[in-house]
Amino acid sequence: MKAIGYYKPLPVDDEESLLDLELPLPSPGPRDILVKVEAVSVNPVDAKVRAGATPPESSPRILGFDAAGTVEAVGAEVTLFKKGDQVFYAGAIDRPGSNSEYQLVDERIAARKPDSLSFAEAAALPLTAITAWELLFDRLRVPYGVKTQDDALLIINGAGGVGSILTQIAARLTGLTVIATASRPETVAWCKSMGAHQVVNHHEPLNVELKRIGIPQVRYVASLSGTEQHLPAIVELLAPQGAMAVIDDPATLDIKPFKSKSLSVHWEFMFARPLYQTPDMTEQHHLLSEVASLVDAGMLKTTLKEAFGTINAANLRRAHAAQESGRSIGKSVLAGF
Repeated sequence: MKAIGYYKPLPVDDEESLLDLELPLPSPGPRDILVKVEAVSVNPVDAKVRAGATPPESSPRILGFDAAGTVEAVGAEVTLFKKGDQVFYAGAIDRPGSNSEYQLVDERIAARKPDSLSFAEAAALPLTAITAWELLFDRLRVPYGVKTQDDALLIINGAGGVGSILTQIAARLTGLTVIATASRPETVAWCKSMGAHQVVNHHEPLNVELKRIGIPQVRYVASLSGTEQHLPAIVELLAPQGAMAVIDDPATLDIKPFKSKSLSVHWEFMFARPLYQTPDMTEQHHLLSEVASLVDAGMLKTTLKEAFGTINAANLRRAHAAQESGRSIGKSVLAGF
C-alpha cells in the first residue's frame, strides 16, 4: 500500500522530511478496524513529531492522526462497526498514522462519519473535536447543554483548529459567553463565523483587552497557544475559583501565582486515553458519535479551510509548512491517493 513517512527528523523544506513509500497491508488485531483512508487533515502535532521524533532504526514513522474512510475489515472482537461503514477518527500517537492507504485503528476511538459531510470535510474534525470536547466538559467540567450559565470562556488562538471547533461547541452547547482571540482581519472574521460572541487581540495584554470589551474577568480560559507569554494576564483576568485548561507545550509553567485566587490548572492531551488504554477509552467513540449527530443536525460545522490536494509527500510537506508558519486558519485537508 502507499504511505508517506520519514526516517529521520528534518526541516520541512528538505525533500526527505516526508517520503512516498510502499508498505505491506496490515492485519487487524482483535479490537481493530482496517480503514481504507479517503481523507486526512494535518495538525500541529504532525509537524512537531516530524521535526523532533526519531523513528526506530531503519523503520519509517508514518504520521497522520485525523482521517475519514471506509471500513475494509474488522478484528475478531469488534462490535461497533462492520465492513463498508464510513468512519472518522483521530487515531493514537503510539501507532502508525493515517498517511497511508489503509490504517488500523481501535474501534473504541472511532465513530461513524457525519452523513452530511464529505470525507474531506469530516477529516477536518476528529482530533480537534476530541480535544475541545474533553477540554470543555471533562477538564473544565462545564455542564453540557446547560444554557443558564452567567460565565465566560476565553479561547486563546480562536482561529486555529482546536479554537475553531471549541468556539462552536461552547457557543452552541453551553450558556457561556465565548471570547476568542485573533489578530488579523481574516482570523477575526473566521472566529466570528465560528460563533464567537467577542474577539480580542492576543498581541495586546489580554487583561487589558477584556476590560476594553467590558468583561474584565472570566471563569474559564482555554490556553491553546502562547501560554507562557500570556500567563501573567491570565492570572489577572481569571475570576476567583476559575480554571484554565492548557494544550500547548510551555517550557515551564509556574502556577504559584494562581494560589491566592484558588485557580485550577488542567492539561488536555487527547491521546491520553488510547495511549494508556484507560477504562473509559470508549468515551472517544461516544463523543465523536455525538459530534457526528450534532453536525448532521446543523449544530456544528466542518472547520475545513484549505485543501492541499491528494495525499502524497509533496502535498503533505506543503501542509506541514503551513502549520509551521503559525498563520494557518481552521484545518488543512488532503483527500485521495
